[in-house]
Amino acid sequence: MKKKVVSIVLTAVMAASIAACGQADTTTTAGSEASTSAAAETSAADTASADTAAQTTTDTADADTSTASGDVEKLTIAARGGTYADVLNESVRQFEQDNNCEVDVLELEGDDLHSKIALDSANAEGAYDLAMVDGSWIAEFTEGNYLLDLTKEGYSYDDDLIPATYATAAVDGDAYLIPFYGNVTVMMYNKELVKAAGYTGDDIDSWDDVKKIAQSAHDAGKNGYVTRGGGADPVLTDFYPLLLANGTDLVDKDNNPTVDTDTFKTALTQYMDLQALGETMEKDDMVANVENGDGALAVIWPGWYSPTKDSPADYCVIPAKLTDDGQEQNTSVLGVWDLAVMANTTHKDLAVKLIEYLTDKDVQMASVENGGVPCRKSILEDADVLAAHPQFAAIEGALEKGASRPVMTQWSDFCEILGTEIDSICTGVDDMDTGLANAQSQLEELMAE
Repeated sequence: MKKKVVSIVLTAVMAASIAACGQADTTTTAGSEASTSAAAETSAADTASADTAAQTTTDTADADTSTASGDVEKLTIAARGGTYADVLNESVRQFEQDNNCEVDVLELEGDDLHSKIALDSANAEGAYDLAMVDGSWIAEFTEGNYLLDLTKEGYSYDDDLIPATYATAAVDGDAYLIPFYGNVTVMMYNKELVKAAGYTGDDIDSWDDVKKIAQSAHDAGKNGYVTRGGGADPVLTDFYPLLLANGTDLVDKDNNPTVDTDTFKTALTQYMDLQALGETMEKDDMVANVENGDGALAVIWPGWYSPTKDSPADYCVIPAKLTDDGQEQNTSVLGVWDLAVMANTTHKDLAVKLIEYLTDKDVQMASVENGGVPCRKSILEDADVLAAHPQFAAIEGALEKGASRPVMTQWSDFCEILGTEIDSICTGVDDMDTGLANAQSQLEELMAE
């Protein structure tokens, strides 16, 4: 029977990436981005107990994972807490039976997951056999030789996977990450407020449409456009789609920062205009505001809200163009959670077998009923699946138009610097010219290190 261990690290080592990203049914992190609220509410005594248990598990790894005759082989997956880990826990059951093994899913918050993987990778024999990895970490993790080269183990991406979901999962043609959970930003909207503006969800094609709906709701005394606060990562993630719609990015093709530019300033001005039509909130309040009809629109991660045919809110693909006749861009920010085998696993063969099992088409199909969001076209387009989960149509569209965050070893620091400056500008602490000039200078310094 699997054991869940929720670990809370008192000293944060590094910030999590943008997407990852959002987290289903939990509180906030980036990138990917949410954390398991239950962990935060654990009492001091419970926390000490959990930490002691986690340490004991690590210290006794050799004894626990003995493959001597009669013993059960044990694997550990370092996973993002919440829905993502729940899906893993359900998915590994059959594998355990078929392979006479035990799979422990270690649930961690975003910052904790990143730092624990990095720290454990320095050990000759790792405590983790598999890990859930945000795609934006790949440069750091492959440069540090944290991950097993899966191509050398015979793995290759199949045609059923949406290409954008593994665009940054390989290095020099070798696969290190396999898409597991299709996290990508979408536009959440309240059906009645959108209807009152003369639209349906299918009609939201441009950011001009977004502005008109937001203005209509604002004029009716509602929040037209709900923006996200709560830290550098959430702020940057919230702004990023509109920046992409302007045909630019955070960096150029050589990873040189492109922040103190006219196009960036135009995009940020557009974002602040939308911000003026609503309120800034943290994740849970954003979702509740739109669902309850107090807000019209917000950028969210799918795991935060599961709409049904009769729910008051739904979501659609984030508009790919500024105007109806504008040029389309990839504006949905990818925060796919991938699986990887750790390079220092002491159970390589079984770990490789497990990652192939967890990302198998049939296993992924079964995961849907447990909250899984596969990155496979055949599943997202399946008629029976769509009948039960109509939101998958929007998710597939967003994944296909997904934009990866810049691949760089400095991503965590980059996100912290820029997100902090954008927040200062949006809250009036700095004027735009001063704030973006400061950000550009700091980012150039960072990238030169």
